[in-house]
Amino acid sequence: MAEKDKEEAIDYTLNNPDTLTKYKTAAQISQKVLEAVTGWCLEGEKILSICERGDKLLAEEVGKVYKGKKISKGISHPTTVSPSSYITPYTPLSADAEESPTALQANEPIKIQLGAQIDGFGAIVCDTIIVPGETHKDDKLEGREADLLLACHYANELLLRLMVPSGLLASGTDEEKKKAASEKPVTQAKMTQLLEKVVKSYACNLVEGTTSWLFERNEIEGKKKIVLAPQSEGNKGEGVPEVGDVWGVEMGVSLGSGKIKTLDKRPTLHRRTTITYQLKRPSSRQTLSEIVKKFGTFPFSLRQLDDERAAKVGVVECVRSNVLRQYEVVADKDMAPVARVLTTIAITKNGLIRLSAPPSPDELKYKTDKKITDEAILKILEQPLARSSGTKSKNKKKKKKPAKKAAEEGEDESSEED
Repeated sequence: MAEKDKEEAIDYTLNNPDTLTKYKTAAQISQKVLEAVTGWCLEGEKILSICERGDKLLAEEVGKVYKGKKISKGISHPTTVSPSSYITPYTPLSADAEESPTALQANEPIKIQLGAQIDGFGAIVCDTIIVPGETHKDDKLEGREADLLLACHYANELLLRLMVPSGLLASGTDEEKKKAASEKPVTQAKMTQLLEKVVKSYACNLVEGTTSWLFERNEIEGKKKIVLAPQSEGNKGEGVPEVGDVWGVEMGVSLGSGKIKTLDKRPTLHRRTTITYQLKRPSSRQTLSEIVKKFGTFPFSLRQLDDERAAKVGVVECVRSNVLRQYEVVADKDMAPVARVLTTIAITKNGLIRLSAPPSPDELKYKTDKKITDEAILKILEQPLARSSGTKSKNKKKKKKPAKKAAEEGEDESSEED
């Protein structure tokens, strides 16, 4: 009983420094594995093989931290690699003869997503890269590929700044700070409106229904969410970002209309819900027992279970009874190329911290005739995400200046080397 009381008394919010440390540890692992997986993504490589290698590396890295501690740790999101027009995370099964041979194509934008968790605190990251090919052997990107990645990058940068709570970074007199703090948060409708201006500057569109979620302990779809370009009135977000929050911030951009469709593909990603149900089939109960033990309430792929074929049968009743949620394979309606990024952030009293994030693009390597011209948006992009604090902030400022210059001047990026 004493142990239970002790567990209940633990503060799992960001007020407890241990919580942020665990998030940061998980994030460091996610970043390290993302970098490795990115290097494996070459023309002709099989997606299944890349995903399996990514999960193996995640497990190895997680095993190196918090040794001997009685806490859960593992994968908060399996390694997934989504082809050009796919929007949702994708990972084929080895038992699927049709999809398991799927290989990467040169010059296509692919989305890599993965994550680690320590004590239930998950840090997930997603990046979009172009599979190396003949057209950009020198790492230079131009034309529509450059438009897509720059649109996604700047839209994401804008969204992060729109999520900083009102007045949190305000300076000036106490009266001025109080006035700034009293300003209403940016509405989600306004967020969509501003972000559409960014992506349309590059002749792109937001992916409808792009959703950012509040992260909590053992939960990556919390009580608050931000829904961009909602598909319907009933698909709206709720809640506003506040100090103490951790969010998984997602940005999706398409070279097509941004409309989506569900593909006729077997869902291979699932996640346990909080619903309880007395499963009838022994195979279903066995599968669920393995899922609870290995993954808790974090997403997983059927290929991560001991017997993939048995799991395909076992999850059927679990999904039907809503004990498991399956993630459908969703793509751009026009099958146009899509870019997507996901950043795990923490909002503290000093501002917004990127825990795990896609690397910032080197604008010197992007060539496009398009640029952001809206002064209001350029002004927001100038704003910092956190208060200055010594050397670290100087580095941030150094990066921020060329980022804004890139948005204004397109390919003219010579000042970045100053």
